[in-house]
Amino acid sequence: MPRVETVAADTPFEERLRTGFSYPLRGAALPTCVVMALLHYVGLLPSYVGALASALVWAATWRYAADCMLHTANGYADPPDVGSEGNDSSGWGLTAIHLLVVAFCVIAIVFFPRLLWPVLIVSALALPAIDMSLAFDGNLALALNPFNWGRVIGSFGAAYLIPVAINLLLGVLIALASIGTALLPRLLALPLFAFAYTYLIVLAFHLMGVMIHQRHERFGLEPEAPKLAKAGGQDADEALLAVVDALAHTDPAAATALLVARMRDRVAPASLHLAYRRLLQRQNLRDGLLMHGQIWIAALIAQGESRRALGLLQECCGIDAGFVPDDPRTCGELADLAARLGINRIALHLCNGFLAHWPRDPQAPHYGLLAARQLAEHPDQHAEATALLDRLADAWPNHPLRAEIDAQRRQLAGPA
Repeated sequence: MPRVETVAADTPFEERLRTGFSYPLRGAALPTCVVMALLHYVGLLPSYVGALASALVWAATWRYAADCMLHTANGYADPPDVGSEGNDSSGWGLTAIHLLVVAFCVIAIVFFPRLLWPVLIVSALALPAIDMSLAFDGNLALALNPFNWGRVIGSFGAAYLIPVAINLLLGVLIALASIGTALLPRLLALPLFAFAYTYLIVLAFHLMGVMIHQRHERFGLEPEAPKLAKAGGQDADEALLAVVDALAHTDPAAATALLVARMRDRVAPASLHLAYRRLLQRQNLRDGLLMHGQIWIAALIAQGESRRALGLLQECCGIDAGFVPDDPRTCGELADLAARLGINRIALHLCNGFLAHWPRDPQAPHYGLLAARQLAEHPDQHAEATALLDRLADAWPNHPLRAEIDAQRRQLAGPA
């Protein structure tokens, strides 16, 4: 069972607000915001096709924002995956409500200018209650009921002014984003503007979810994230860490044995692995650190945490300069990542390690060519790069990368 990242309900709102600005840029929220922004290009389609497609994108945006609110209200720290909870009626209801507010504002501007401010004030006061009701219930009639607004506002008290302020700020920021992007070509401005307001909508709904989470008893809500964490043994892991910390100074070997027994049982969170490595370092168990490095690097790659795996590999290389992962796929993936990140020394080390340990692997020419390109960046290593390319050409005469190998050889040789 994957680790459930939770947030305590009594975490101060100031802290949640500070970390909230990165919420739309974490986990599944970032690719969702990017995809939603790009999908707004469908609005350029002609006639009703573009209008209908835009409505679908807006509904999907509000639906995901509602999911974020529910996820946050249930005590989860990270954004949800797309379609993980909530219902489609929430997205359509939120789209309809917000388009209706925009329509009222346009009508007021054109026909009744004096009513614009009253419309804006009533909308700002009512929208948070409507948004929260729709996100939880998907019931448009209930969300539009003024008595329901009173119930929601009463549950928050004076704190209800916070989501009101968030909505006002959201409107101002969207207007500023619109003005700013109006100065750009439309094909460039459209996704930038769309990303800005998608980010702001997700942020606003996340912060409203934070407020509900902090007052979940008043709403009859029992957050599910802590229950899932407890079912997955995370509470037990925290208790184990406390015991390990207490033993670490007096009996590090016993503390180490406790962690070994736990990590053999099931997938362990990073906190346990880090505690285990600290204990090994305290006991100067160099071989144990390297062995654990091999195991944890493989686990991190399997969990999609390749950057953390690369950091761990660098730590292991500091212990043993010849350290490389013991699996060719792991070694290769980290070599590619290091090259993309510009960590050329590590990329070259991993490529050389791949060639030394798995010289007949079908991917060997790829990593040999990658190593040659790393060497080619330094004039004093051109001879070494040329020799490596010559060996690759002799060993893999019919490999699909042969043309690229020959091209790199010619480039290093210079003008004929």
